[in-house]
Amino acid sequence: MTNRQADPDFAAAEGSAEIPESSRFEWLGTAIFIASIVLIAFLVGAWVVLARVPPYKLLSDAYNAAGALYAQATQYGDRYATDLWYEERIDARGLVRHDPEKAEEGYTLYTSSHEASAFLVDMEGNEVHRWHIPPEEIWTGDVEAAASLGEHVYIRMGYMYPNGDLLALYEGAGDTPWGLGLAKLDKDSNVLWTYLDERAHHDAEVGPDGTIYLLTHDMRRDPVEAPGAIEPPLIEDFLTILTPDGEVVKRISLLDAIVNSNFRWLLASLTPKAAEDPLHTNSVRYVRAEAAEAMNVASEGHLMISFRNIKLVGTIDPESEEIVWGTTGPWSGQHAADPLPNGNILLFDNNGNYNGPGGSRVIEFHPETMEIVWLYEGTEEDPLKSVLRSEAVRLGNGNTLITESQTGRFIEVTPEGEVAWEFVNPVRGGEADNQVPIVAWGRRYTAEDLDPSFTPQSDYASNVTQSNGDDDET
Repeated sequence: MTNRQADPDFAAAEGSAEIPESSRFEWLGTAIFIASIVLIAFLVGAWVVLARVPPYKLLSDAYNAAGALYAQATQYGDRYATDLWYEERIDARGLVRHDPEKAEEGYTLYTSSHEASAFLVDMEGNEVHRWHIPPEEIWTGDVEAAASLGEHVYIRMGYMYPNGDLLALYEGAGDTPWGLGLAKLDKDSNVLWTYLDERAHHDAEVGPDGTIYLLTHDMRRDPVEAPGAIEPPLIEDFLTILTPDGEVVKRISLLDAIVNSNFRWLLASLTPKAAEDPLHTNSVRYVRAEAAEAMNVASEGHLMISFRNIKLVGTIDPESEEIVWGTTGPWSGQHAADPLPNGNILLFDNNGNYNGPGGSRVIEFHPETMEIVWLYEGTEEDPLKSVLRSEAVRLGNGNTLITESQTGRFIEVTPEGEVAWEFVNPVRGGEADNQVPIVAWGRRYTAEDLDPSFTPQSDYASNVTQSNGDDDET
Protein backbone atom coordinates (compact mmCIF):
# COMPACT_ATOMS: atom_id res chain seq x y z
CA MET A 1 0.00 0.00 0.00
CA THR A 2 1.29 3.43 -0.91
CA ASN A 3 1.90 5.93 1.86
CA ARG A 4 0.16 9.02 0.50
CA GLN A 5 1.84 11.42 2.87
CA ALA A 6 5.30 10.01 2.18
CA ASP A 7 4.93 10.00 -1.62
CA PRO A 8 5.32 13.61 -2.94
CA ASP A 9 4.45 12.62 -6.51
CA PHE A 10 1.17 11.14 -5.36
CA ALA A 11 0.41 14.17 -3.18
CA ALA A 12 1.05 16.61 -6.02
CA ALA A 13 -1.13 14.69 -8.42
CA GLU A 14 -3.99 13.92 -6.04
CA GLY A 15 -7.32 15.14 -7.37
CA SER A 16 -6.01 15.66 -10.92
CA ALA A 17 -4.35 13.78 -13.72
CA GLU A 18 -0.58 13.95 -13.76
CA ILE A 19 0.79 16.24 -16.52
CA PRO A 20 3.78 14.80 -18.36
CA GLU A 21 6.91 16.91 -18.03
CA SER A 22 7.23 17.27 -21.81
CA SER A 23 3.69 18.71 -22.02
CA ARG A 24 4.50 21.19 -19.29
CA PHE A 25 7.48 22.53 -21.22
CA GLU A 26 5.42 22.62 -24.41
CA TRP A 27 2.71 24.70 -22.68
CA LEU A 28 5.30 27.03 -21.16
CA GLY A 29 6.98 27.54 -24.51
CA THR A 30 3.65 28.39 -26.15
CA ALA A 31 2.83 30.93 -23.41
CA ILE A 32 6.24 32.57 -23.76
CA PHE A 33 5.85 32.71 -27.55
CA ILE A 34 2.40 34.36 -27.32
CA ALA A 35 3.62 36.83 -24.68
CA SER A 36 6.58 37.71 -26.90
CA ILE A 37 4.32 38.35 -29.88
CA VAL A 38 2.07 40.60 -27.76
CA LEU A 39 5.07 42.50 -26.38
CA ILE A 40 6.57 42.97 -29.83
CA ALA A 41 3.20 44.17 -31.20
CA PHE A 42 2.89 46.60 -28.32
CA LEU A 43 6.40 47.96 -28.78
CA VAL A 44 5.99 48.26 -32.56
CA GLY A 45 2.62 49.97 -32.09
CA ALA A 46 4.09 52.38 -29.54
CA TRP A 47 7.00 53.15 -31.87
CA VAL A 48 4.65 53.70 -34.82
CA VAL A 49 2.55 56.18 -32.81
CA LEU A 50 5.50 58.01 -31.25
CA ALA A 51 7.45 58.14 -34.51
CA ARG A 52 4.26 59.18 -36.34
CA VAL A 53 4.75 56.78 -39.23
CA PRO A 54 1.86 55.04 -41.00
CA PRO A 55 -0.44 53.61 -39.80
CA TYR A 56 0.08 55.59 -36.56
CA LYS A 57 -3.11 57.62 -37.02
CA LEU A 58 -5.24 54.48 -37.31
CA LEU A 59 -3.71 53.06 -34.13
CA SER A 60 -4.02 56.37 -32.28
CA ASP A 61 -7.68 56.75 -33.28
CA ALA A 62 -8.42 53.17 -32.25
CA TYR A 63 -6.80 53.75 -28.87
CA ASN A 64 -8.72 57.00 -28.32
CA ALA A 65 -11.99 55.37 -29.37
CA ALA A 66 -11.45 52.50 -26.95
CA GLY A 67 -10.64 54.99 -24.18
CA ALA A 68 -13.76 57.00 -24.93
CA LEU A 69 -15.96 53.90 -24.88
CA TYR A 70 -14.42 52.80 -21.59
CA ALA A 71 -14.92 56.24 -20.03
CA GLN A 72 -18.50 56.37 -21.26
CA ALA A 73 -19.19 52.94 -19.76
CA THR A 74 -17.44 53.50 -16.42
CA GLN A 75 -17.67 57.24 -15.69
CA TYR A 76 -20.76 58.66 -17.34
CA GLY A 77 -23.17 56.07 -16.03
CA ASP A 78 -22.92 57.79 -12.65
CA ARG A 79 -23.90 61.45 -12.82
CA TYR A 80 -21.83 62.24 -9.72
CA ALA A 81 -18.67 60.89 -11.39
CA THR A 82 -18.79 63.55 -14.11
CA ASP A 83 -17.44 67.10 -13.86
CA LEU A 84 -21.02 68.34 -13.54
CA TRP A 85 -21.02 67.55 -9.80
CA TYR A 86 -18.50 68.25 -7.02
CA GLU A 87 -18.31 67.62 -3.32
CA GLU A 88 -19.73 70.65 -1.57
CA ARG A 89 -17.19 73.13 -0.22
CA ILE A 90 -19.64 75.51 1.42
CA ASP A 91 -22.12 74.20 3.97
CA ALA A 92 -24.90 76.57 2.89
CA ARG A 93 -27.88 76.44 0.58
CA GLY A 94 -29.64 79.35 -1.04
CA LEU A 95 -29.06 82.91 0.15
CA VAL A 96 -25.95 83.36 2.31
CA ARG A 97 -25.71 87.15 2.52
CA HIS A 98 -27.34 90.26 1.11
CA ASP A 99 -26.33 93.86 1.77
CA PRO A 100 -29.11 96.02 0.23
CA GLU A 101 -26.98 99.15 0.51
CA LYS A 102 -24.16 97.71 -1.61
CA ALA A 103 -25.79 95.13 -3.89
CA GLU A 104 -27.46 95.88 -7.22
CA GLU A 105 -31.12 95.05 -6.63
CA GLY A 106 -32.86 92.86 -9.16
CA TYR A 107 -33.19 89.23 -10.23
CA THR A 108 -30.48 86.66 -10.91
CA LEU A 109 -30.85 84.20 -13.77
CA TYR A 110 -28.82 81.02 -13.36
CA THR A 111 -28.48 77.49 -14.70
CA SER A 112 -27.52 74.31 -12.85
CA SER A 113 -26.30 70.93 -14.12
CA HIS A 114 -28.83 68.91 -12.11
CA GLU A 115 -31.58 69.44 -14.69
CA ALA A 116 -32.28 71.11 -18.02
CA SER A 117 -33.78 74.25 -16.48
CA ALA A 118 -33.05 77.94 -15.98
CA PHE A 119 -33.95 79.60 -12.69
CA LEU A 120 -34.70 83.19 -11.72
CA VAL A 121 -34.31 84.19 -8.07
CA ASP A 122 -34.86 87.48 -6.26
CA MET A 123 -32.36 89.14 -3.93
CA GLU A 124 -33.57 87.00 -1.02
CA GLY A 125 -32.88 83.82 -2.95
CA ASN A 126 -36.53 83.00 -3.61
CA GLU A 127 -37.27 81.31 -6.93
CA VAL A 128 -39.56 83.64 -8.86
CA HIS A 129 -39.56 81.90 -12.25
CA ARG A 130 -38.33 78.76 -13.96
CA TRP A 131 -38.00 77.66 -17.57
CA HIS A 132 -38.06 73.93 -18.18
CA ILE A 133 -38.98 71.56 -20.95
CA PRO A 134 -37.88 67.89 -21.18
CA PRO A 135 -35.04 67.70 -23.73
CA GLU A 136 -36.78 64.91 -25.63
CA GLU A 137 -39.57 67.39 -26.44
CA ILE A 138 -37.00 69.67 -28.09
CA TRP A 139 -35.18 66.97 -30.04
CA THR A 140 -38.38 65.62 -31.54
CA GLY A 141 -36.68 64.87 -34.85
CA ASP A 142 -33.60 63.27 -33.32
CA VAL A 143 -34.48 62.06 -29.84
CA GLU A 144 -31.34 59.93 -29.68
CA ALA A 145 -29.10 63.03 -29.73
CA ALA A 146 -30.32 64.19 -26.33
CA ALA A 147 -31.74 60.99 -24.88
CA SER A 148 -28.38 59.24 -25.23
CA LEU A 149 -26.96 61.68 -22.66
CA GLY A 150 -29.86 61.09 -20.30
CA GLU A 151 -29.64 63.01 -17.06
CA HIS A 152 -26.43 64.78 -18.15
CA VAL A 153 -28.31 67.26 -20.36
CA TYR A 154 -28.47 70.74 -18.87
CA ILE A 155 -28.74 74.37 -19.94
CA ARG A 156 -25.22 75.83 -20.14
CA MET A 157 -26.31 79.45 -20.60
CA GLY A 158 -29.51 81.43 -20.91
CA TYR A 159 -30.25 84.88 -22.26
CA MET A 160 -33.47 86.38 -20.93
CA TYR A 161 -35.38 88.85 -23.09
CA PRO A 162 -37.40 91.66 -21.44
CA ASN A 163 -40.70 89.83 -22.09
CA GLY A 164 -39.50 86.64 -20.38
CA ASP A 165 -38.47 84.73 -23.50
CA LEU A 166 -35.34 82.68 -22.93
CA LEU A 167 -32.55 81.73 -25.30
CA ALA A 168 -31.34 78.40 -23.91
CA LEU A 169 -28.12 76.65 -24.95
CA TYR A 170 -28.01 72.94 -24.12
CA GLU A 171 -24.93 70.85 -23.36
CA GLY A 172 -24.24 67.37 -22.06
CA ALA A 173 -21.44 65.11 -20.82
CA GLY A 174 -20.12 61.82 -22.09
CA ASP A 175 -20.22 62.62 -25.81
CA THR A 176 -17.84 64.16 -28.35
CA PRO A 177 -18.60 66.86 -29.25
CA TRP A 178 -20.60 67.61 -26.09
CA GLY A 179 -22.58 70.63 -27.33
CA LEU A 180 -26.19 69.94 -28.22
CA GLY A 181 -28.22 72.85 -29.57
CA LEU A 182 -30.06 76.13 -29.07
CA ALA A 183 -33.73 76.77 -28.37
CA LYS A 184 -35.81 79.86 -27.75
CA LEU A 185 -38.55 79.41 -25.17
CA ASP A 186 -41.31 81.77 -24.16
CA LYS A 187 -41.92 82.65 -20.52
CA ASP A 188 -44.15 79.57 -20.16
CA SER A 189 -41.41 77.28 -21.56
CA ASN A 190 -43.12 76.77 -24.91
CA VAL A 191 -40.66 76.28 -27.77
CA LEU A 192 -40.66 79.24 -30.15
CA TRP A 193 -37.89 77.92 -32.40
CA THR A 194 -34.83 75.69 -32.28
CA TYR A 195 -31.46 75.55 -33.97
CA LEU A 196 -30.30 71.94 -33.83
CA ASP A 197 -28.42 71.69 -37.13
CA GLU A 198 -25.13 72.17 -35.28
CA ARG A 199 -23.71 71.32 -31.88
CA ALA A 200 -24.05 74.59 -29.98
CA HIS A 201 -21.74 74.88 -26.97
CA HIS A 202 -20.57 77.18 -24.19
CA ASP A 203 -21.93 80.59 -25.15
CA ALA A 204 -24.18 82.76 -27.27
CA GLU A 205 -24.40 86.54 -27.51
CA VAL A 206 -27.29 88.75 -28.60
CA GLY A 207 -26.30 91.94 -30.39
CA PRO A 208 -28.10 95.30 -30.14
CA ASP A 209 -30.24 94.49 -33.21
CA GLY A 210 -31.17 91.01 -31.95
CA THR A 211 -28.61 89.13 -34.07
CA ILE A 212 -27.43 85.98 -32.30
CA TYR A 213 -23.73 85.04 -32.25
CA LEU A 214 -23.45 81.36 -31.39
CA LEU A 215 -20.50 79.08 -30.70
CA THR A 216 -20.84 75.71 -32.41
CA HIS A 217 -18.52 72.78 -33.05
CA ASP A 218 -18.26 69.65 -35.14
CA MET A 219 -15.74 66.93 -35.99
CA ARG A 220 -13.28 67.88 -38.72
CA ARG A 221 -11.73 65.15 -40.83
CA ASP A 222 -10.08 67.30 -43.49
CA PRO A 223 -6.38 68.19 -43.15
CA VAL A 224 -5.42 71.42 -41.37
CA GLU A 225 -2.37 73.35 -42.58
CA ALA A 226 -1.16 74.34 -39.14
CA PRO A 227 2.01 73.89 -37.12
CA GLY A 228 2.36 71.30 -34.39
CA ALA A 229 0.24 68.22 -33.79
CA ILE A 230 -2.97 69.48 -35.44
CA GLU A 231 -4.33 66.47 -37.28
CA PRO A 232 -7.85 65.25 -38.03
CA PRO A 233 -10.12 64.02 -36.68
CA LEU A 234 -10.45 66.93 -34.28
CA ILE A 235 -13.10 69.22 -32.82
CA GLU A 236 -13.48 72.33 -34.95
CA ASP A 237 -15.09 75.46 -33.51
CA PHE A 238 -17.32 77.80 -35.47
CA LEU A 239 -18.97 81.17 -35.00
CA THR A 240 -22.48 80.80 -36.35
CA ILE A 241 -24.47 84.00 -36.85
CA LEU A 242 -28.26 83.72 -36.65
CA THR A 243 -31.15 86.12 -37.23
CA PRO A 244 -33.36 86.88 -34.21
CA ASP A 245 -35.62 84.10 -35.54
CA GLY A 246 -32.85 81.50 -35.65
CA GLU A 247 -32.06 81.53 -39.37
CA VAL A 248 -28.41 81.13 -40.39
CA VAL A 249 -26.70 84.26 -41.74
CA LYS A 250 -23.09 83.09 -41.74
CA ARG A 251 -20.87 80.33 -40.41
CA ILE A 252 -17.18 81.08 -39.74
CA SER A 253 -14.53 78.46 -39.00
CA LEU A 254 -12.65 79.84 -36.01
CA LEU A 255 -9.89 77.29 -36.55
CA ASP A 256 -9.33 78.55 -40.08
CA ALA A 257 -9.41 82.14 -38.78
CA ILE A 258 -6.63 81.32 -36.30
CA VAL A 259 -4.61 79.38 -38.89
CA ASN A 260 -4.77 82.40 -41.23
CA SER A 261 -3.76 84.87 -38.51
CA ASN A 262 -0.56 85.95 -36.77
CA PHE A 263 -1.55 83.66 -33.90
CA ARG A 264 -1.23 80.37 -35.79
CA TRP A 265 2.07 79.70 -34.00
CA LEU A 266 0.14 79.21 -30.75
CA LEU A 267 -1.16 75.94 -32.18
CA ALA A 268 2.38 74.54 -32.16
CA SER A 269 2.40 74.62 -28.35
CA LEU A 270 -0.46 72.13 -28.04
CA THR A 271 0.14 68.60 -26.86
CA PRO A 272 -1.27 65.84 -29.11
CA LYS A 273 -4.14 65.38 -26.64
CA ALA A 274 -5.00 69.10 -26.53
CA ALA A 275 -4.72 69.23 -30.33
CA GLU A 276 -7.81 67.02 -30.54
CA ASP A 277 -9.74 70.13 -29.39
CA PRO A 278 -7.23 72.81 -30.42
CA LEU A 279 -9.18 75.97 -29.58
CA HIS A 280 -11.83 75.02 -27.03
CA THR A 281 -13.55 78.34 -27.65
CA ASN A 282 -15.64 79.16 -24.58
CA SER A 283 -17.03 82.71 -24.78
CA VAL A 284 -18.18 85.29 -27.30
CA ARG A 285 -19.03 88.93 -26.50
CA TYR A 286 -20.24 91.73 -28.78
CA VAL A 287 -18.04 94.85 -28.69
CA ARG A 288 -20.55 97.64 -28.12
CA ALA A 289 -20.15 101.28 -29.09
CA GLU A 290 -19.02 102.57 -25.69
CA ALA A 291 -16.35 99.88 -25.31
CA ALA A 292 -15.14 100.33 -28.90
CA GLU A 293 -14.77 104.08 -28.37
CA ALA A 294 -12.64 103.51 -25.26
CA MET A 295 -10.30 100.87 -26.72
CA ASN A 296 -8.01 100.83 -29.74
CA VAL A 297 -8.01 97.07 -30.23
CA ALA A 298 -11.57 96.59 -31.48
CA SER A 299 -14.37 98.34 -33.33
CA GLU A 300 -18.10 98.29 -32.70
CA GLY A 301 -19.56 95.06 -34.02
CA HIS A 302 -16.39 93.04 -33.54
CA LEU A 303 -16.68 89.98 -31.35
CA MET A 304 -14.35 89.27 -28.43
CA ILE A 305 -13.64 85.57 -28.06
CA SER A 306 -11.82 83.42 -25.50
CA PHE A 307 -9.83 80.52 -26.96
CA ARG A 308 -9.04 78.49 -23.85
CA ASN A 309 -6.57 75.89 -25.09
CA ILE A 310 -4.20 78.39 -26.72
CA LYS A 311 -4.74 80.94 -23.89
CA LEU A 312 -5.77 83.58 -26.41
CA VAL A 313 -8.21 86.44 -25.98
CA GLY A 314 -8.94 88.01 -29.34
CA THR A 315 -11.43 89.87 -31.49
CA ILE A 316 -12.79 88.81 -34.86
CA ASP A 317 -14.41 90.96 -37.52
CA PRO A 318 -17.47 88.98 -38.61
CA GLU A 319 -17.49 90.76 -41.98
CA SER A 320 -13.90 89.99 -43.03
CA GLU A 321 -13.78 86.81 -40.87
CA GLU A 322 -10.31 87.86 -39.69
CA ILE A 323 -8.76 87.91 -36.22
CA VAL A 324 -8.02 91.64 -35.88
CA TRP A 325 -6.44 91.64 -32.41
CA GLY A 326 -5.41 89.20 -29.75
CA THR A 327 -3.24 88.64 -26.72
CA THR A 328 -2.12 85.95 -24.37
CA GLY A 329 -1.49 86.82 -20.75
CA PRO A 330 -0.95 85.66 -17.16
CA TRP A 331 -3.97 83.38 -17.17
CA SER A 332 -4.74 79.72 -17.70
CA GLY A 333 -8.01 78.00 -18.62
CA GLN A 334 -9.70 81.41 -18.90
CA HIS A 335 -13.40 82.09 -19.51
CA ALA A 336 -15.74 85.03 -20.17
CA ALA A 337 -13.50 87.63 -21.83
CA ASP A 338 -15.75 90.71 -21.70
CA PRO A 339 -14.99 94.16 -23.21
CA LEU A 340 -16.00 96.81 -20.65
CA PRO A 341 -17.33 100.32 -21.37
CA ASN A 342 -14.09 101.78 -19.94
CA GLY A 343 -12.00 99.98 -22.57
CA ASN A 344 -10.64 97.30 -20.25
CA ILE A 345 -11.35 93.56 -20.41
CA LEU A 346 -12.90 91.49 -17.62
CA LEU A 347 -11.83 87.85 -17.43
CA PHE A 348 -12.34 84.81 -15.21
CA ASP A 349 -8.89 83.27 -14.81
CA ASN A 350 -9.57 79.70 -13.75
CA ASN A 351 -6.11 78.31 -13.11
CA GLY A 352 -3.55 81.10 -13.46
CA ASN A 353 -3.57 82.42 -9.90
CA TYR A 354 -0.73 80.14 -8.88
CA ASN A 355 0.05 81.88 -5.59
CA GLY A 356 -3.55 82.76 -4.75
CA PRO A 357 -5.68 81.18 -2.05
CA GLY A 358 -7.79 79.05 -4.39
CA GLY A 359 -6.01 79.18 -7.73
CA SER A 360 -8.74 81.17 -9.49
CA ARG A 361 -9.34 84.91 -9.81
CA VAL A 362 -11.30 87.51 -11.72
CA ILE A 363 -9.15 90.17 -13.34
CA GLU A 364 -9.75 93.42 -15.18
CA PHE A 365 -6.84 94.32 -17.43
CA HIS A 366 -5.92 97.03 -19.92
CA PRO A 367 -5.63 95.40 -23.37
CA GLU A 368 -2.73 97.58 -24.54
CA THR A 369 -0.55 97.87 -21.44
CA MET A 370 -1.69 94.50 -20.03
CA GLU A 371 -1.82 96.10 -16.59
CA ILE A 372 -4.16 94.33 -14.17
CA VAL A 373 -6.20 97.20 -12.77
CA TRP A 374 -8.54 95.13 -10.58
CA LEU A 375 -8.76 91.58 -9.32
CA TYR A 376 -10.72 89.44 -6.93
CA GLU A 377 -9.34 86.13 -5.64
CA GLY A 378 -11.18 85.62 -2.37
CA THR A 379 -9.38 85.04 0.91
CA GLU A 380 -7.63 82.16 2.64
CA GLU A 381 -10.84 81.49 4.56
CA ASP A 382 -13.07 81.94 1.52
CA PRO A 383 -11.02 81.31 -1.66
CA LEU A 384 -12.19 81.57 -5.24
CA LYS A 385 -11.76 78.19 -6.92
CA SER A 386 -13.16 76.76 -10.13
CA VAL A 387 -10.99 74.67 -12.42
CA LEU A 388 -13.62 74.56 -15.18
CA ARG A 389 -16.33 76.91 -16.50
CA SER A 390 -17.27 80.06 -14.51
CA GLU A 391 -18.25 83.60 -15.46
CA ALA A 392 -17.82 87.22 -14.43
CA VAL A 393 -19.90 90.20 -15.51
CA ARG A 394 -19.69 93.87 -14.54
CA LEU A 395 -22.96 95.24 -13.18
CA GLY A 396 -24.42 98.68 -13.69
CA ASN A 397 -23.50 99.82 -10.17
CA GLY A 398 -19.82 98.92 -10.68
CA ASN A 399 -19.98 95.63 -8.79
CA THR A 400 -18.99 92.32 -10.39
CA LEU A 401 -21.25 89.26 -10.41
CA ILE A 402 -19.08 86.14 -10.31
CA THR A 403 -20.23 82.64 -11.17
CA GLU A 404 -17.98 80.24 -9.23
CA SER A 405 -19.07 77.16 -11.10
CA GLN A 406 -17.29 74.36 -9.27
CA THR A 407 -18.44 75.60 -5.86
CA GLY A 408 -22.00 76.06 -7.08
CA ARG A 409 -22.32 79.68 -5.97
CA PHE A 410 -22.66 83.28 -7.09
CA ILE A 411 -21.07 86.26 -5.38
CA GLU A 412 -21.55 89.94 -6.09
CA VAL A 413 -18.35 91.78 -5.24
CA THR A 414 -17.86 95.53 -4.80
CA PRO A 415 -14.86 97.34 -6.35
CA GLU A 416 -13.29 97.19 -2.87
CA GLY A 417 -13.63 93.40 -2.80
CA GLU A 418 -16.53 93.17 -0.35
CA VAL A 419 -19.17 90.51 -0.94
CA ALA A 420 -22.51 92.29 -1.21
CA TRP A 421 -24.57 89.25 -2.20
CA GLU A 422 -23.94 85.51 -2.07
CA PHE A 423 -26.13 82.63 -3.21
CA VAL A 424 -25.27 78.92 -3.19
CA ASN A 425 -27.02 76.32 -5.32
CA PRO A 426 -29.60 74.76 -2.94
CA VAL A 427 -29.64 71.37 -4.72
CA ARG A 428 -27.64 68.43 -3.36
CA GLY A 429 -27.30 64.82 -4.40
CA GLY A 430 -25.27 61.67 -3.91
CA GLU A 431 -25.42 59.01 -1.21
CA ALA A 432 -24.27 61.42 1.49
CA ASP A 433 -26.31 64.30 0.08
CA ASN A 434 -23.11 66.36 -0.16
CA GLN A 435 -22.64 66.60 -3.93
CA VAL A 436 -23.43 70.00 -5.43
CA PRO A 437 -24.27 70.48 -9.13
CA ILE A 438 -22.19 73.08 -10.92
CA VAL A 439 -23.72 76.44 -11.77
CA ALA A 440 -22.75 77.33 -15.31
CA TRP A 441 -24.20 80.79 -15.83
CA GLY A 442 -25.38 83.82 -13.89
CA ARG A 443 -26.78 87.18 -14.96
CA ARG A 444 -28.42 90.01 -13.02
CA TYR A 445 -31.52 91.80 -14.35
CA THR A 446 -32.96 94.90 -12.76
CA ALA A 447 -36.69 95.61 -12.65
CA GLU A 448 -36.15 98.23 -15.36
CA ASP A 449 -34.79 95.53 -17.68
CA LEU A 450 -38.16 93.76 -17.76
CA ASP A 451 -41.36 94.48 -19.68
CA PRO A 452 -44.60 94.93 -17.73
CA SER A 453 -45.83 91.79 -19.49
CA PHE A 454 -43.31 89.73 -17.52
CA THR A 455 -43.54 90.03 -13.76
CA PRO A 456 -41.63 87.49 -11.65
CA GLN A 457 -43.78 86.14 -8.80
CA SER A 458 -42.45 85.79 -5.27
CA ASP A 459 -44.68 82.75 -4.66
CA TYR A 460 -43.76 81.10 -7.96
CA ALA A 461 -41.80 78.23 -6.37
CA SER A 462 -44.80 77.07 -4.37
CA ASN A 463 -46.80 76.63 -7.57
CA VAL A 464 -44.33 74.51 -9.54
CA THR A 465 -42.86 71.05 -9.14
CA GLN A 466 -39.65 71.18 -7.14
CA SER A 467 -36.69 69.04 -8.16
CA ASN A 468 -33.52 67.84 -6.53
CA GLY A 469 -30.35 66.07 -7.53
CA ASP A 470 -31.68 62.53 -7.50
CA ASP A 471 -35.33 62.60 -8.59
CA ASP A 472 -37.39 64.42 -11.15
CA GLU A 473 -40.04 65.15 -8.56
CA THR A 474 -40.20 65.35 -4.79
